[in-house]
Amino acid sequence: MFVGRENELESLNKLYKDNEFQFVVVYGRRRVGKTTLLLEFCKEKPCIFFVADESVDSIALEKFSKEVFSYFHLNGLRGFQSWEEAFYFLGERSKKERLVVVIDEFQYLVNSNKSIPSILQKLIDHHLKNTKLFLIVCGSYVSFMEKEVLGHESPLYGRRTAQFEIAPFDFFDSRSFFPEYNLEEQVITYGILGGTPQYLVSFNGKLDVFENVKQRILSKSSYLYEEPRFLLREELREPMVYNSILEAIATGRTKLNEIATKIRVDNAKVSKYITVLINLKIVEKVKPEPIGKTGRSSVFKIKDNFFRFWYRFIFKNRELIEQRLIDNVLEKKIKPFINDYLGLVFENIAFEYLKRINGKEKLPFVFEKIGKWWGNNPIKKQEEEIDIVAYDKESIIFGECKWKDGIVDMSVIEKLIAKSALFDFKNKFYVYFSKNGFTDEVVNFAKASKNILLFSLNDLIDFS
Repeated sequence: MFVGRENELESLNKLYKDNEFQFVVVYGRRRVGKTTLLLEFCKEKPCIFFVADESVDSIALEKFSKEVFSYFHLNGLRGFQSWEEAFYFLGERSKKERLVVVIDEFQYLVNSNKSIPSILQKLIDHHLKNTKLFLIVCGSYVSFMEKEVLGHESPLYGRRTAQFEIAPFDFFDSRSFFPEYNLEEQVITYGILGGTPQYLVSFNGKLDVFENVKQRILSKSSYLYEEPRFLLREELREPMVYNSILEAIATGRTKLNEIATKIRVDNAKVSKYITVLINLKIVEKVKPEPIGKTGRSSVFKIKDNFFRFWYRFIFKNRELIEQRLIDNVLEKKIKPFINDYLGLVFENIAFEYLKRINGKEKLPFVFEKIGKWWGNNPIKKQEEEIDIVAYDKESIIFGECKWKDGIVDMSVIEKLIAKSALFDFKNKFYVYFSKNGFTDEVVNFAKASKNILLFSLNDLIDFS
């Protein structure tokens, strides 16, 4: 099933129709759908699709030769003697006719032969640029692709004609995987699995969400049970330390000193480990928006919902799971805390929603920046936090998100308005997101005001 990625697919097809040489770089985390996108793009096109593996250079070249010769029905010929010969051959064959060549897991080729980027650079400059070759290199090691292929110091720097970082789906795209679920169930599922396509297809929409958790995550035979640990072991040398950092963040230690204290490693070392996790797109560093008197310290959060869920609920309960106490973990360790866990997920969905309707100019003004804010309230002499601030030079939207069983009353409305007094903007607007809606008093108050917007859960599909 091919879902989403319409913009990427459209852009690739547009480049293809140009009928000129293209060198396209595609990268993104594992399981995110890069290969699926490229296979969809290659349908009904002349294409050689080569998936590299962790072979020595001579074996990799031999495998590539077989793929190329098989495509051109030249079986029986000896393999290419060098990568330069191989790419030159492809260039000659695509002088007059379009040919797509995809090299997936490109990092494995370069790891076994460091000269490949330089070989490609010379051939692009002196030969390939005058052909109709559509060359795509694709990689799962994000930091490698950004440094060794796209980076300033790479021989290939400036040679790409396009690049695509394939990110996980947002909530609105992920909903299409579960048409059987109601909106609340879709939020819960997104909060658990995130937007990684391979994780999303692992759930069965005909089963209850938590029955899926039981069968697809808590079961030791499910690949999701070990997935985060497997990925860390594959990419990192010291997975134990990274496991501890991720668990600390998932359980609420979001500042550097809090993480360091929790895992008993000094701040400088923890900072280096976190930088690696940021490069892998697993963790992100969040700073308060530079408006008003901001808080000084940044915080860290786990970017990927599945990693956050796994390190919050699975990692520390593995011993119970190993003892086959799956029902105990589900009923006592996960379900009672899922609403609290989903608070941040709901905030992220609200961010996504505001960005979407901002792009369609459905807000009182078009904001230029969006983020969170926290800092000191000099009047109350206490730290304050605002879930969402979206603004330009003159106008600002303050946002509050409530994922709770009750409905939002006037106290929530008034608290946010009071906090907004800390900021000097000409035009101030307020947006409230609520899982279960608002009291009649709040609804009437918003109707009488020109600067208050209310969104319940069902409203979020209006512009998705």
